[in-house]
Amino acid sequence: MAVNGLREEVAGCGDDPGEFWDLQLYILGHTARSLDAVINLKKLCDDRLHGRYRVEVIDVLESPDRAEQYQIMANPTLIRRWPLPVRRVIGDLSDTDSVLAGLGIRPRF
Repeated sequence: MAVNGLREEVAGCGDDPGEFWDLQLYILGHTARSLDAVINLKKLCDDRLHGRYRVEVIDVLESPDRAEQYQIMANPTLIRRWPLPVRRVIGDLSDTDSVLAGLGIRPRF
């Protein structure tokens, strides 16, 4: 599924040059909030992860079993699967500082 330039799997962005990021973004259809989350995530990845990421966008309407498997209770939900530990960020990802903190990405100075 392609949503506003962020494909189901995208190679792209990390803080540490050797660190690879594996992210899953759970959305609920093509709502404005879902599209905002996709756009905000793409911007964050382009800005901070520089070619070292994989993002999988999962629409819970199309894959309810995956949402149940990962106990997705709110949408949008971003899951950082790698690097460990697994972390979750809920919302449209518009508060960049909170998203960076939630993902464990060090702020720039």
